[in-house]
Amino acid sequence: MKERERRPGKKVVDRSEGFGERLLGLLLDRAHEMPPQLIAPMIAEEVAGIGGRDVSILLQDYARELLVPLPGQRLLVGEPEEIADSPAGTAFLRATPIEVAQADGVRMYLPLLDGSDEVGVLALTLDAVDDEDRRLLRRLASLVADIVVTKHAYTDRFFQARRREPMSVAAEMQWSLLPPLTMSLPQVAVGGAVEPAYDIAGDSFDYVLNDNTLHATVIDAMGHGLDAATMATVAVGAYRHARRAGISLADKYQYMDQAIAKQFGADHFVTAQMMELDITTGLFWVNAGHPVPLLIREKQVIQQLETPTTLPVGLGGTCPSLSQLQLQPGDRVLCYTDGVIEERDADGQPFGEQRLIRCVNQLEQQEGGMRAEALQLSHALKQERRGHTSDDATVFLIEWRGNPADHPAALQD
Repeated sequence: MKERERRPGKKVVDRSEGFGERLLGLLLDRAHEMPPQLIAPMIAEEVAGIGGRDVSILLQDYARELLVPLPGQRLLVGEPEEIADSPAGTAFLRATPIEVAQADGVRMYLPLLDGSDEVGVLALTLDAVDDEDRRLLRRLASLVADIVVTKHAYTDRFFQARRREPMSVAAEMQWSLLPPLTMSLPQVAVGGAVEPAYDIAGDSFDYVLNDNTLHATVIDAMGHGLDAATMATVAVGAYRHARRAGISLADKYQYMDQAIAKQFGADHFVTAQMMELDITTGLFWVNAGHPVPLLIREKQVIQQLETPTTLPVGLGGTCPSLSQLQLQPGDRVLCYTDGVIEERDADGQPFGEQRLIRCVNQLEQQEGGMRAEALQLSHALKQERRGHTSDDATVFLIEWRGNPADHPAALQD
């Protein structure tokens, strides 16, 4: 930065604001106490300050098929845009800005990223675009994403905009329970999808990255509707509580088992797949009556991760056996619930594991990485079932990306 003399022997940094810093700083300062309903007009106003117009904030719908415009004063509110076939959808899936030349200028589509999860897309039109504009707009989109996520908790308007059909109470509970659907970091990435989006009940997943260990679980509570959603909520809550207490995988199972049995009785249960991926030493997991995960290497399923299992959570099973596997960089582990493979076709035949494996092997590599591929897999499976989902169907992908030696934790040894 430029330095200027203050007095002999003393120098201070010139902290004068540039135009871009003033713009972003003003937006940030104003957003703190701005009512949620005024956030969108404020963003449109700030975009106008750099010559932008026709501003739209597009949020992904719950089925993750459309980008839906957020209504608001000074916003351009048009028709929803398909994620699979639109410039906005391309920006969303690839997490990269897209520019489209128009008769009156350049239409910009900028992904709204909250960390590595994606909120939606910011769209606007400029007369012309140069590198300075691109840099400022990327930063503006990042700030807008943070503001939208923060204000999301204070209003129902964002939830309502994302809904394209009525949502059940059970699904309302489950969506409130789910973590961000994707996370992408240099060493590890995850991506999940749930169906039916507006009527999900007993399926759920959860994950966190604590230092160099990814903790993850996929669960399926028995039954349907509110009973299943309530049981799933207790199971995930017990899992999080046990995880935050720092106990082992086997002890997590027993803690969840006791919580479900105490709350719902001996005739209720939850199947669970619980995993810990230490990105310096390997994958560890326990299986509690859950479908067997698949190991994917170079885009092909190379094996089912068969392992000793114990009874589902809530049925008082024995202490589960711990399984271990050293992954190779680029390996993926696919967890899923039984709704994926037990769905029956028109002839009454179950979808089955082999058909699932065939679908996975036929998927094309997507430029958007885990975000795009988890979504693609869920949609491909739904299409293979001809859009029919009579039970919850959840997929959850984990990808290990780096050599253990590349991770800072390994360098400390």
